[in-house]
Amino acid sequence: MPGLPLSGIRVIDLTWIIAGPTATRYLADFGADVIKVEHEQAVDPIRLGRPIVGDSPTLNNSGFFNYVNRNKRSILLNVRHPFGMDLLKRLIAVSDVVIENFSAGTLASWELDYPEMRELNERIIYCSISGFGHTGRDRDHTTWGPTAQALGGLTLTSGLPGITPAGWGYSFMDHTAGYSAAIAILMALHHRHRTGEGQHIDMSQVEAATVLNGPAVLDRTVNGRSWRREGLPPGNRAWEPAVAPHNTYPCAGEDRWIAVAVTSDAEWEALVRAMGEPDWSRDARFGSNADRLANQDALDEHIAAWTAERDDYDLMALLQAAGVRAAVCQKPGDRVESDPQFAARNWWQSLPHPDMGDTLHDGVAPRLSSTPGLLQRAAPRIGEHTREILSEALDLSEAEIDEFAEAGVFM
Repeated sequence: MPGLPLSGIRVIDLTWIIAGPTATRYLADFGADVIKVEHEQAVDPIRLGRPIVGDSPTLNNSGFFNYVNRNKRSILLNVRHPFGMDLLKRLIAVSDVVIENFSAGTLASWELDYPEMRELNERIIYCSISGFGHTGRDRDHTTWGPTAQALGGLTLTSGLPGITPAGWGYSFMDHTAGYSAAIAILMALHHRHRTGEGQHIDMSQVEAATVLNGPAVLDRTVNGRSWRREGLPPGNRAWEPAVAPHNTYPCAGEDRWIAVAVTSDAEWEALVRAMGEPDWSRDARFGSNADRLANQDALDEHIAAWTAERDDYDLMALLQAAGVRAAVCQKPGDRVESDPQFAARNWWQSLPHPDMGDTLHDGVAPRLSSTPGLLQRAAPRIGEHTREILSEALDLSEAEIDEFAEAGVFM
């Protein structure tokens, strides 16, 4: 769309599941024409992923798919068909970026790796996202979001002291790899703008996880200390800098919690005043940060007893007014239905979808003052833009498209 930062950039999106679609979601939000290449015989599993609208999943009623694929267009193209592969190559020849997140070697098996893409378009930027990258001993190994987290070291450093690793649960690394890939594509576009040169971006999910482990890696290499030692991982408590109180505490109501972080003696005094200066707060065990750290269990018990009798949002307002860092542990319904900050910034926006009706979407982050991103359309129905794309990008006539359809190129 004219006026958006990436207007005029065409992206051939061969991605699926989460990591790749997360990257192209960012590009589409800022105006890139993201063309999602799909095939009904090998459909993206997220198209069938929950939550769904209706009684049973179809190819077009997944809230999950709608979340990661807004602002994109969809073309049906059977790349196993020789005419289908030819059309894909013709699209690459008139595009700026190709991105995929298959296992390493998949596009090479299609005879469509980076050198072959360069023969089609010497300015092309090819971004591949895989578990280990396209080189090295483990290049052919497969990963999933949680396994990439484990191999990258994040799982071992999560959880509570003295218990087995908890892991991150949801596929955190899929999203992180997607963010990193989007940034890399922007850098490659900038490089091409200066030099005219395209390039291959080799994105490893495991490496994207590993760079988040700086303190643990340094502690091992410099000090020879394992992360999983007494007191580590710290759970909700701070370990660097080591300050207390620093935890989540129960509030009134079912499963309501507030996070409180006190980083100095001045903030501790502010918390004490906000609590009404209870007698226990003047106990010598809590006189300094070092004392509070040595007696965190008792400290947390006292604070929890105080917070448990209070409404979480009222408590957040009270503590913030006193100068204490505090925030409600919001549930999805809190964020969507009642958060005044999100409402003030018009964060939640509705887009119409032909199968799901009006669908609520989170806003575009970050916010650029002159060229902000834009929610233009909900996720595409499968193959919704096939004719439109072939006509616009390749200048094919309706009769030519009909011939391809009769030949089974879109089946």
